[in-house]
Amino acid sequence: MKFIVVVFLSLGLSACAISQDENPYAKVTIPFDIHKVDGKPVYYIIGSSAVPSAENQGHTSNAGFVVTDEGVVVFDALGTPALGYRMIKEIRRRTNKPIKYVVVSHYHADHIYGLQAFEEHVEDATIIAQEEALGYIGGNRASQGEAANRRLEQRREALFPWVDENTYLVEPDTTFKERYEFELGGYHFELLHMGPAHAPGDSTMYIPELRALFSGDVIYKGRLPFLDSPETNTKQWLKDLKSLTQLQPRPEFIIPGHGVAEQDVEKAIRFTHDYIAYLRQQMGQAVANFVDFETAYENTDWSRYEDVPTFDASNKGNAYRIYLEMEHEQF
Repeated sequence: MKFIVVVFLSLGLSACAISQDENPYAKVTIPFDIHKVDGKPVYYIIGSSAVPSAENQGHTSNAGFVVTDEGVVVFDALGTPALGYRMIKEIRRRTNKPIKYVVVSHYHADHIYGLQAFEEHVEDATIIAQEEALGYIGGNRASQGEAANRRLEQRREALFPWVDENTYLVEPDTTFKERYEFELGGYHFELLHMGPAHAPGDSTMYIPELRALFSGDVIYKGRLPFLDSPETNTKQWLKDLKSLTQLQPRPEFIIPGHGVAEQDVEKAIRFTHDYIAYLRQQMGQAVANFVDFETAYENTDWSRYEDVPTFDASNKGNAYRIYLEMEHEQF
């Protein structure tokens, strides 16, 4: 046992983080597959195309990491401390390089609760997020801080025991406004603020040498985007999606915040773009014609989306949020 402790402490983790017998969090028993981009040191994890529940143990978002000669860069931390811990173990199975950075696409529960595992079991990793993350935690917007605490209480019930009374929010170590760049192991990492779109602090990570893009929740595939938030700005969101097609050199592999990876950027954004554009067109027309929301919703053809896994949970709330947004834009 002493040999195991010494070896893994040299990798930058505490002994309890790698012990096969001691798991500090509830065990993850659902499939947790790691995918690798062919010929590139880019790995990614695909979550379930559903809303977080005990059935999927909160594993509904995507995440990933890039292995360089000097260390590892992680993108997003998944939706529970247990999932974050499992991610650390999977990284350690592939490299003994230190985890240097954890980049957060945005501060929503399904992407950040895993940060607790990185804070508790990884030494000297810098957590980076767009500055609006501080608002979510409550640093400059009390209402958002309250909303974050309410969400945590909800998840403690819905995702117990994977989220419990010991789960807490982790602040970023470094924040940025519009752009943040760093180099590691010969690769250039570009963090770009995309919000406010899905969330105020939406950010992407692009590695030009690898032509790999981690989009966060700016891109959804296989489930409906979550639009039912007072901070969502779909007009800006559509502009952000277009900007991703203008990245140079052109991305060859896109890992979305939810759904399967894609090699063509136009194909990657199509579902999200078309869904948002359709909602804006339908709800905007209703607002312009002074049609009340319930009537507008009932009269809209939802056939192209009603078989998407999260339709029942999300679509009506999304439509109402866009109805209000279109009211604000038109009046």
